[in-house]
Amino acid sequence: MSQPDPALTRDEVLKRAESAGLRLVRFLYCDNDGLIRGKATGASRLAERLESGIGLTVAMQAFSMLDRLAHVEGMGSVGEIRLVADPSTFVVAPYAPATGVVLADMMTLEGQPYLADGRAFLKRMIEQAGALGLEIMAAFEPEWSLARREGDTYVPIDKSTCFSSSGMQDVAEVIDEVVASLEAQGMPVEQYYPELGWGQQELSIRRASALRAADNHLLYRETVRAVASRHGLHASFAPKPWPDQAGNGCHLHFSAWSLGQTVNRFHDKASPGGLSDLARHFMAGVLERLPALAALTCASVNSYRRLRPGTWASAYRAWGPDNREAALRVPSTLKGQEAESTNVELKASDSSANPYLSLGGLIAAGLDGLERRLELPPPVLVNPGDLSEEDRLTVGAVRLPESLREAIDNLKGDGVLMRALGERLATSYLAVKESDIEAFANEDESFEFLQHFAAY
Repeated sequence: MSQPDPALTRDEVLKRAESAGLRLVRFLYCDNDGLIRGKATGASRLAERLESGIGLTVAMQAFSMLDRLAHVEGMGSVGEIRLVADPSTFVVAPYAPATGVVLADMMTLEGQPYLADGRAFLKRMIEQAGALGLEIMAAFEPEWSLARREGDTYVPIDKSTCFSSSGMQDVAEVIDEVVASLEAQGMPVEQYYPELGWGQQELSIRRASALRAADNHLLYRETVRAVASRHGLHASFAPKPWPDQAGNGCHLHFSAWSLGQTVNRFHDKASPGGLSDLARHFMAGVLERLPALAALTCASVNSYRRLRPGTWASAYRAWGPDNREAALRVPSTLKGQEAESTNVELKASDSSANPYLSLGGLIAAGLDGLERRLELPPPVLVNPGDLSEEDRLTVGAVRLPESLREAIDNLKGDGVLMRALGERLATSYLAVKESDIEAFANEDESFEFLQHFAAY
């Protein structure tokens, strides 16, 4: 088994593939609706495909989670792009026989980045941060549900309580294989525990530079779902898998470091809470844009069943130290590792999002806060829902969008995020989301829960 290697070249990929006896290599990408899609090449053609890429219709970035083709000019039956492998992401899949995985960039036939590609968008935002001498570090912290399929429904694998040792034991074999498979792919596991919901798991991995963090989240999702399937189970990252159980978040931890990752620019031991002015400006930018940014970080119709007051999912635009009802939480630092562990957690985030879009949008918002030197409102030290309406307004703790429709409308009116996305990506993204909104409005709740559980 092999791990991602930033220095991995085309020739080394071929050597590793041959040594591992691979028969297929999957070229994977994440679409505008947060689904992981791709094509696979036979190993005998891998050398050629690493050079030329694999053809893909331009229509795929207009496909929704229900496989409905949204109407986007230039994204129909005519036209093609290429899925071009990033060799540094190559791994031998621990969960599939004789199979390798590589993450792909979307490129035009002329060899230019395709403007509707989320991974290219994140690269642009990383470049903008780099121009300011900043390297964004991030970690996606997913929750997910394990279930058995019974007829037309999914049933939680257990009814264990939050953090219970019995819950750990119930799924020990599955978790053991997940951990082994993640670490074989270069994703060191930080923590694991059963979460609040029935069958709900939380397993976090080590932070990484922004692009690697988003890549890791795709590989993580692939791994968890595949391992669960090998055990006859279904794993779902759906934001609200069952109406009567806790939702699955995917909290997004972030910090900004000097180039080369030598100094955490979010940390200042002389400042209140250890947060530097740079961190505060960055956070203020994220907070200001959050009603629109939610369209990228809470990206499905199902997301807004989770994003409600009193659920520890951050229904209000507020920040605070260790406040799990605030949209931005500043976690306590680790003793003796204060500088290294200073970071901020965006709680209004889940795995129905395309991680390249959600992290890229967060960076765009944070950089806008830096450029304008925005000031943070006062921290909220209680549940924002317990404040009076007047007090919430004083600290800017407005209610976050209550539906994908509301979030999408906010995004349309947000000049900073729309310019950052660019016309081609923004147009296709909005069209896909409009398709989802319309499709689910015409169905009942059971259809929504079932489709999201299966898709994510």
